[in-house]
Amino acid sequence: MLGDNWSMLVIRDLMFRGRQTFNEFLTGGEGIATNILADRLRRLEQAGIVAKRPDPADRRRSLYRLTEKGIGLAPVLVELVLWSAAHESTDAPPAVLRQMREHRRAFLADVRRQWEALAEEAD
Repeated sequence: MLGDNWSMLVIRDLMFRGRQTFNEFLTGGEGIATNILADRLRRLEQAGIVAKRPDPADRRRSLYRLTEKGIGLAPVLVELVLWSAAHESTDAPPAVLRQMREHRRAFLADVRRQWEALAEEAD
């Protein structure tokens, strides 16, 4: 479900970068092909990690968001981001990395609050 090259990046973009549309994922700089992105979004939706709904501003577009199951991956993603930053060069802002490292509980609580606010907007 999460072991392929793209699923965790889609989840990361939903969770930390605020991306919600197919085009936002596509132009995110990772170089994912349209057919692969469509497949990963479909798989994540089928797995109950991502929910899809029509964009109220343009019914031809879809908006994606993490489900409760998906937001439950936040601690895992924080650990992966911190591990990556410790061993590789990343584009994660140093202030965010510091917050993740030094105030992990507060950081995760804030991620959840943002997700809940987005969920309320969707309802």
